Amino acid sequence: MEKRLYVGNLPFSITDDGLRDLFSKAGTVVTASVITDRMSGRSKGFGFVEMETDEGAQKAIEILNGKEFEGRAIVVNEARPKTERPPSRDRRSQ
Repeated sequence: MEKRLYVGNLPFSITDDGLRDLFSKAGTVVTASVITDRMSGRSKGFGFVEMETDEGAQKAIEILNGKEFEGRAIVVNEARPKTERPPSRDRRSQ
């Protein structure tokens, strides 16, 4: 079963492919995505990685959490389930 991981404190220069390469050392990566700002397209400094197995996810946490990557100590832990958020109000329609 796939396990989703949260990855924080990423350097702003990292790409989806760079994130995938970093995590591939721990196991098979299903998806890797860096979260970007909608307006500027700039990285927000965090992302999510889905590992193919629970073992791969656990190994990624063990070897990468706190590891320095491009001058930043990255944070890796199991992602919390996505929660429902109330719909945002469009300010233009007010």
